[in-house]
Amino acid sequence: MHSFKKILSPILLILPLILFNGCSSTTESGAVGIERKQLLLVSSADVNQMALKAYTQLQSEAASKKTLNQDPAQLQRVRAIAKRITPQTGVFRSDAPGWNWEVNVISSKELNAFCMPGGKIMFYSGLIDQLHLSDAEIAVVMGHEIAHALREHSREQVSQALLTEAFIGLATSSEGASNLAGGVYKVLVAPNFSRTDETEADRIGLELAARAGYDPHAGVTLWQKMIATNQGAHPPEFLSSHPADASRVQEIESLLPTVEPLYEKARR
Repeated sequence: MHSFKKILSPILLILPLILFNGCSSTTESGAVGIERKQLLLVSSADVNQMALKAYTQLQSEAASKKTLNQDPAQLQRVRAIAKRITPQTGVFRSDAPGWNWEVNVISSKELNAFCMPGGKIMFYSGLIDQLHLSDAEIAVVMGHEIAHALREHSREQVSQALLTEAFIGLATSSEGASNLAGGVYKVLVAPNFSRTDETEADRIGLELAARAGYDPHAGVTLWQKMIATNQGAHPPEFLSSHPADASRVQEIESLLPTVEPLYEKARR
C-alpha cells in the first residue's frame, strides 16, 4: 500500500516529464505491424511480482478445491502447444523466450483463459471442452493471451490507474492507496482490455500461432464459435473482455495473407 503512495506522490510534480518520457513500445512490430507507443509508469518487475502473487493465490485456491490439473491428458496437450509457441515470442521481445513460463489448467465449466504478466498461463477446461477446440484453435487463444503479456497491457492499465489516482488526489490518502491496490489486483486477475488491446493481441497472437506451425485459419473458426456462444442469454465472462463480433472475424481474415507464409514456412 505504502509503495503505491511512494509511486504516486511524485507524479503530480513531474507530470509533464512523464507524458514526454513515459511513452514507449514494449514489443517489436513483427510481420503484423504493431507500432503504438504505450504509457508505462511502473516497472515490469513490480507488475510481474504482483502477477506472480495473484497467480500463486489462484493456483492455491484451485488446488484446495481439487480442480487444478486434474486431467493429465488435457494438461499435457495445453503444455505441448505452449512449448511450441513460447519460443516464437522472441520475434516480438528478445527477452520473452527466457521468461519463467508456466502453464496450468483448472477444471471448470467456465470459458476462460489468460496469461498474466511474466508468462503465467491458465486455461479453464470449459473453454476447450464446450467449444470443442482443436489444437490450432487452442494455439490461437494462447497466442492471443500471451500477446497481452508481451505488450504488457496490464502494466499499461496499472500506469493509467496511477495517473488517474494522481489527478484526483487520492495519492495522499491511505484509502486511495488501498483502492488502487485492489484495482491493480483486479487488473491482473480480471482485466478489461480495450478494443485497441484486443486488436493488438489478435494480430500478435495469430502470428505466434502461425510461426509455431498452427493453421492461422483457426482464428476464424475460433471467433465464429465465440460469436455463436455469445448469442446465449448469459454470455461467458471471457467474452465481456474479449468481445466477439463479425468485424473481429473480418479483421482476422484480413491478416491471413500476412501470416499464411509464416505457417507454411513452419510446416516445412
